[in-house]
Amino acid sequence: MELKQLQYFMAICEERHFTRAADKMGVSAPNISQQIRRLEEELGVLLFDRIGKTIVLTEAGAILQEHGAAVFGHLKQANDAIADLKQMQGGSLSIGVLPGDADLMFNALLLSFHQTYPTIILSLMETTRVTEQVLDRSIDVGVTIGPVSDERLTAIPLFHEEFSLAVSRNDPLATEDFIPLSRLNNLKMVMFPPEHQCRKLIDRFCMEKGFTLQPHMVTTTLSSLLQMVQSGVGACVLPRLLLDTLPNKEIKVVSLRQPTPSQDICLVYRSDRYVGYAMRTFIKTLRAYVDDVIQQAKSS
Repeated sequence: MELKQLQYFMAICEERHFTRAADKMGVSAPNISQQIRRLEEELGVLLFDRIGKTIVLTEAGAILQEHGAAVFGHLKQANDAIADLKQMQGGSLSIGVLPGDADLMFNALLLSFHQTYPTIILSLMETTRVTEQVLDRSIDVGVTIGPVSDERLTAIPLFHEEFSLAVSRNDPLATEDFIPLSRLNNLKMVMFPPEHQCRKLIDRFCMEKGFTLQPHMVTTTLSSLLQMVQSGVGACVLPRLLLDTLPNKEIKVVSLRQPTPSQDICLVYRSDRYVGYAMRTFIKTLRAYVDDVIQQAKSS
């Protein structure tokens, strides 16, 4: 089996079409078909079932695809390690975070990181499939809700995140230190939409207490939420760390109890991948950033 044959095979697996795979690899369709026939003859099995214009992997094909992905994953690790050795101060890193977390935590971090490490190229994407995309190598690292129980992944705990109520300083609740979670059912609320990660968490905790939030207003942006809270349109539930570090005296923070909505946040990456300079630097910076934010919140 030649590496080029395996590359052609993986391209067909991805495209599910011989002509598109040939275009992707820069060869003719007859050429790629011939290479796959030779590979099938060498292995003594069919790799694809051709049903009309549809291409489906056989059981043998599925096995080869799994191991082929591992082969090219290891080759990428080797290339990354060598490139890391040559560069030492550069590299690139793709990071996946849950929807909404980019606004809530990462904007300030990425700006600071770029200013400190301008030769490292970072790409940040929001996704609901953080662990799945780390596993299929479409992103390098992910920040998600713990615990993560998968032996293929290395998980680094970052922090325990609690949520509190944000109200206008003119709201009667602004003088309260805390309120029970059930009080939210009687408040005028402004919230993220239902698909937002923060909203999902709050909805789950409220449903466990026997009620469903009916927000007065819904918006997708953090800045809009804070503006509506400050203007007295309604109250909002947001991460305590975020609220405690807001430079806004017009917004007061009230703790939620019985229970306090919370979750554990962790960073994950594939256990079998090479941890190069870019990833090592990002993980170190992220942990230091989280520690700094927690200290700021405690001293505020």
